Amino acid sequence: MGVLPEIVGRDEFAALIIRTDYGDESAWQAVVAELTRPWGDGGEYEAQVHLVDDRVWGGVTSDEVLDAVRRDEELSVVFLADRVTMQSAHRALLALTPSDEDEDLDPMYYQELIDSPPPREFRTVPVGVHEIHGNLLIGNMDFEEFAEVAFADPEGVFRSF
Repeated sequence: MGVLPEIVGRDEFAALIIRTDYGDESAWQAVVAELTRPWGDGGEYEAQVHLVDDRVWGGVTSDEVLDAVRRDEELSVVFLADRVTMQSAHRALLALTPSDEDEDLDPMYYQELIDSPPPREFRTVPVGVHEIHGNLLIGNMDFEEFAEVAFADPEGVFRSF
């Protein structure tokens, strides 16, 4: 895969969603409809998303996406609409953290974290995108906290608190 294009024009308050699967247009439209719907108790919050729907991203791996988005220092999470998203009934997107928090850890003091690195990905239903992005953006929660909730779900999907 060549160099992926830089993502420009994203408002930091907008969750970044990258489409990597182009096999089912109606599934993608269903994902977009869910992502752009108002969210929160009674729908009091407007959905803010930055959708990347460009075939150049088709079939890219998680690692390739992470390499491309690491240029954005303000980005705490990126969501992929991949093949699993398009084929699952709940349209669960893949949440990825672009941070390499463990690379600066002192091994003498953080051996436990090095032996068991924090998760770098989990699945979330579309409505969960906003809760995850918002809380990470303001530093209210860590990526690992959302991953823990997702991993506790029988299907391994974050649904909400």
